[in-house]
Amino acid sequence: MPLLNEQTYTTDDIYSLPEGTRAELIDGQIYYMAPPTRRHQRITGTLYRKIADYIDAQKGSCEVNIAPFAVFLNKDDRTYLEPDLSIVCDPDKLSDRGCEGAPDWIIEVVSPGSRQMDYLIKLFKYRSAGVHEYWIIDPEKNRITVYDFVKNEQNEYSFADCVPVGIYPDLTIDFGQLRF
Repeated sequence: MPLLNEQTYTTDDIYSLPEGTRAELIDGQIYYMAPPTRRHQRITGTLYRKIADYIDAQKGSCEVNIAPFAVFLNKDDRTYLEPDLSIVCDPDKLSDRGCEGAPDWIIEVVSPGSRQMDYLIKLFKYRSAGVHEYWIIDPEKNRITVYDFVKNEQNEYSFADCVPVGIYPDLTIDFGQLRF
């Protein structure tokens, strides 16, 4: 939930939060995050391994990052996100702070408190910023929604399906074979 006042916040405010406080900043508004569930972490970790193993096997130049990993989506001090997984293929966007600009592929795993953020607010922000592909994984609904912003396509899959990856035409992730 955003703070209920008119103040605009910056990344300095995010970095000033008490140790252990999880929050994101979108257009100057702070959104606090609950700690992820065990299943959320298992899904994120499993996908991280699959994607990182694929990139390594292909000797690819893209880098997969797992939250907490800072994404300064608009290259400003008013938007700071920590997607569950961020795949960045342009090494010039990577710094010690995180990713400066739009990652190529973002994966968010929906939590009970993040549903509106993931399906509405972040969808708009990611599309506007130039992310190529955005996956919303919804464990409660056993659904994967894939947005390919380059092709202007949206597809839905279940946890029993093989899901093709748009930025890697030869990669599919078989959710039916994964154990979370």
